[in-house]
Amino acid sequence: MKFSEQWLREWVNPPIDTAALIEQLTMAGLEVDALTPASGDFTGVVIGQVLSLEPHPNADKLKVCQVDIGQTEPLTVVCGANNVRQGMKAPTALIGADLAGFKIKPSKLRGVESFGMLCSTEELGLSDKAQGLMVLPDDAPIGHGVRDYLQLNDHCIEVDLTANRGDCASIIGIAREVGALNGCDLRPVTIKPHAAQTDCRFEVNVVAPQACPHYVGRVITGINSHAPTPLWMQERLRRSGLRSISLVVDVTNYVLLELGQPMHGFDWDKLHGKITVRHAQQGEQLTLLDEQTVTLDERTLVIADDKAPLALAGIMGGLASAIDDKTCNIFLESAFFNPELLMGCARRYGLSTDSSYRFERGVDPNSQLKAMERATALLLAYAGGQAGAVVEVSHIEHLPKRHSIVLRTQQIKRLLGQAIDVAMVEDSLRRLGMVLTREKTAEGWQWRVIPPSFRFDIAIEADLIEEIARIYGYNRLDQQAGQTAVTMQQPANPVLAQLRAAMVERGYYESISYSFGDPVLLAKLLPETTGIKLKNPLSGDLSVMRPTLWMGLLPALSYNQKRQQPRVRLFETGLRFGQTEDKIEQIQSIAGIITGFIYAEQWGAANRLVDFFDLKADVENIARFAQGEIRFVRTQHLALHPEQCAAILRNNKQIGILGRLHPRLMDEFAFKQPVYLFEMDLLPLLQQPVVQFSPLSKFPSIRRDLAVVVDEALSAQSLIDCIQQNGSEWLVQLQLFDIYRGTGIEQSKKSLALGLTFRTAWRNLTEADIDPVIENILTALKNQFNASLRK
Repeated sequence: MKFSEQWLREWVNPPIDTAALIEQLTMAGLEVDALTPASGDFTGVVIGQVLSLEPHPNADKLKVCQVDIGQTEPLTVVCGANNVRQGMKAPTALIGADLAGFKIKPSKLRGVESFGMLCSTEELGLSDKAQGLMVLPDDAPIGHGVRDYLQLNDHCIEVDLTANRGDCASIIGIAREVGALNGCDLRPVTIKPHAAQTDCRFEVNVVAPQACPHYVGRVITGINSHAPTPLWMQERLRRSGLRSISLVVDVTNYVLLELGQPMHGFDWDKLHGKITVRHAQQGEQLTLLDEQTVTLDERTLVIADDKAPLALAGIMGGLASAIDDKTCNIFLESAFFNPELLMGCARRYGLSTDSSYRFERGVDPNSQLKAMERATALLLAYAGGQAGAVVEVSHIEHLPKRHSIVLRTQQIKRLLGQAIDVAMVEDSLRRLGMVLTREKTAEGWQWRVIPPSFRFDIAIEADLIEEIARIYGYNRLDQQAGQTAVTMQQPANPVLAQLRAAMVERGYYESISYSFGDPVLLAKLLPETTGIKLKNPLSGDLSVMRPTLWMGLLPALSYNQKRQQPRVRLFETGLRFGQTEDKIEQIQSIAGIITGFIYAEQWGAANRLVDFFDLKADVENIARFAQGEIRFVRTQHLALHPEQCAAILRNNKQIGILGRLHPRLMDEFAFKQPVYLFEMDLLPLLQQPVVQFSPLSKFPSIRRDLAVVVDEALSAQSLIDCIQQNGSEWLVQLQLFDIYRGTGIEQSKKSLALGLTFRTAWRNLTEADIDPVIENILTALKNQFNASLRK
């Protein structure tokens, strides 16, 4: 769940800063995965209006614009954007503006002076790519700062929700938690019912009430399909990780983020007869919004009209009834689908959507009407039209039942190790939406607690006590050492640590991947092996149990190679799966993969690409852990090169294989360097332990190589220290890879070549970011050591 901190604070605004809020959410079980600024780091950008534009006298694709920025005289700005037009308002960077390190200066473009720059969303750090200038609303105040106008002094918070906390996949859910943690009241939006303005309505028939016990629909006629989504809504969607599509779609997405209720809009004029919520007929087909055609089975719940299925219920709508730029009448849907019956349906079709994510975890069965009225209000406000009456079908007997749970003070003390104040217990639970009735007993106080409809994870007394502990704060509970009899035991395979250490010592990193994989990849690796298919896979590309660990290592190598990692050594231990007759075999295995140079970048020895015998040496190093004679015999394998493949024999029994990746697979993965793999049975050796890892940056790195001429007496460490002191925080690796003396270099001098790698954890770096850093480093080297770039 990703959301804007600013948006959250409109609902609840505790007197704590961002850092404390992040810590608070994480400690309460809502782990914050990422905190990023809402925009790039820019200054000096204001709202400007293009008063006029003329063709550039010396360039066909450039325009000379006169831009009003609220000062006496307009600015002359040369612009090449294809969407610049007279009268438009756009962000305008003034002379002296700083766009994430790029300074705006007076310039002359093809002979015409330019005194600023009209900006796109990409240049402001609001998107990764842009097709033209950012168009601001007509009422945007000229001369006003863009950062203030768009309220960009904000953060995007991304929370990793556990499967039981679907109630927090919305602003209202996160706000409820923050309010309870800080004792603050919520300030929810006001949602009022809309009286029918037209007699238009559409009949709804639910023939699968167990799967859909509550369905709400409404017809809205006469909307303006070309009405733009308001900028404030676009920004909230963007900061939540969603792009703006059209006003109707944006409104349904906005309500999903705000209230946690997925919605869908149909083009009413494309519907026939009535809406029917039913299970699909075996073999029915539906073309989805992503233009994928799926063949349905009888387990799949669909929304249909009298002619055909219209949508996969709770997952994705169909293309035939989609809203487009000609739509003027819509039918809005808001429903509750049984999470137990919907679970796994999206995965069967290789889909994962924001709607299915929430429905599978459970949405509030009481939120459908609220969401409908909220969406109606937003659509009428920005797209116009007239709303019909709400059509509601409810089967109360199939809705989730909320039973009271007895909560006792003595149980709270027993499980938490201390008594919690009665007032604090009641306040915390009420702020979480629970209904309480207190009773006095001989042992103390007890409550009858009815959980709210949106909390599917609260069923027993221990669940309530966990909620009390979360809100009270785990770090505030008394720390008491438990007393129990402890028997120290040796691990089942004490040699395991030695095996893993042996692999690490030879430059390998341990990889951990799923035990299931892509059947398409399996067909390429082992064409004669079908694999064991899963009945309920996570997704289509994770639907077979792996018969080889290479199904995880090859994609991992490809992932690293695409991120500028030419030298890779990975190994993995785990289960691979085979089948003989009706029996499934689980085989403990170890596998490895290498590519690139034999050494990491250095200057002390000649380098070369790894070969078959390098991998054989690695295998021999770990094969020494096994008892018995180890031999290597030439063999054939469908995934390996026919001339570089060997079986690993232990006491003349094959326990593994190694070799060079087959040329057809080299082409398939677009590998540029030879790749070598091995796989062995682990049973004669060891088993895998728990591992620790550090998360990698999601963004690619930029490397710059510098060859610097310095005095012979100067140490390389002095040069490295200077670069590290004058480089930015983006400098993540500094490598000396060459020392040269000879032709072209004075006798008292030497040339040192260094590789500088830059990367951030929160955005892509550009050449414009790195150029000032390199310039600063070269200036410092010149001033301190009289160093110069080698020519």
